[in-house]
Amino acid sequence: MNVKSMKTAERVSTDISDNYVFARSVLAYQKAAGLISGEVLELGTGTGYGLQLLAAASKSLTSVDKTLAVAKAAVPDTVVVKKMKFPPLAGLASGSYDFVVSFQVVEHIKNDKFFLQEVKRALKAGGKFIVTTPNKEASLTRNPFHVREYTFNQLRNLLLDCGFKNVAEYGVFGNDKVMQYYENNKRQVQKIARFDILRFQWWLPRFLLQIPYDLANRLSRKRLLRQNAPLVSAISPNDYSVEHLEKDCNRVFFDLFYIAAT
Repeated sequence: MNVKSMKTAERVSTDISDNYVFARSVLAYQKAAGLISGEVLELGTGTGYGLQLLAAASKSLTSVDKTLAVAKAAVPDTVVVKKMKFPPLAGLASGSYDFVVSFQVVEHIKNDKFFLQEVKRALKAGGKFIVTTPNKEASLTRNPFHVREYTFNQLRNLLLDCGFKNVAEYGVFGNDKVMQYYENNKRQVQKIARFDILRFQWWLPRFLLQIPYDLANRLSRKRLLRQNAPLVSAISPNDYSVEHLEKDCNRVFFDLFYIAAT
C-alpha cells in the first residue's frame, strides 16, 4: 500500500470524528484572514478548506501543495492553485509576497531551515510569515508522519536563525470541552502504548510506523465519537483560542502560532 496515496489522519477532513482537529485548523485560517492583505502565498493547500477565508482577505492568493487534493469547485476564481514539491519554492520570484501562510507543514519538511529561508526569500521587505505547527510538549505519542516537532523555543530560534525578526509567539488553546476530549484521547493512547514495552515507536524508521499509526489514530477518533458523540460533534473553532505565549506557561496548548517579520 502506498502511504502517500492513502487518506490519512494527517489530511484534515470534515468527518465528524475529526472535529477536534478540523475546528482547530479552521481557527488558524480565521485568525490569519484577520491579519493578511495584499499578495499572499499559502504553502500547503491541503484539501482547500481554508482557501475561501484567505482569498476574501487578500488582493491575490497563490496556494501550492505537493499533491492537489482540493476539488476544483472549492477554488475561488481569484485563486491560483499549483502543484509543487517544496523546498525550494521553484518559479516563485523573490520579494513577491506581503504574507506567506503555512499551517501544519514545517514539521513534515526534512530541511526545515532551507524551507524557512525560501519563505523569507519570497517575502517582500517588511512581509510576514504566519506559521502553525504542533506543540511538541502536547503530543501524546510520536507521529511518524512528522520529521520532527518543535517546542516553544525551538521554533522561535529556528526562525531567528533564518533571518526573521520580531517573532510574535502565540499558542492555540482549548476550552473545557476541548480539554475533556484531549484527556479522553490521552487515556486511549496510554492504553495502546502500554503494549509497546520495547518502545518501538521511538526508534523504528518512520515509514514502518505510518500505517499502524494512521489506523490506530482513525480507530481512536471513531471510538471517541461512539463513546461521546455530543461532545465530539459540538467541538467548533469557537472552542479554541489563540493567545500570547508566556515563557512560564503551564497550560496545555496544542499548536504554535507564530508571526515572523522579515
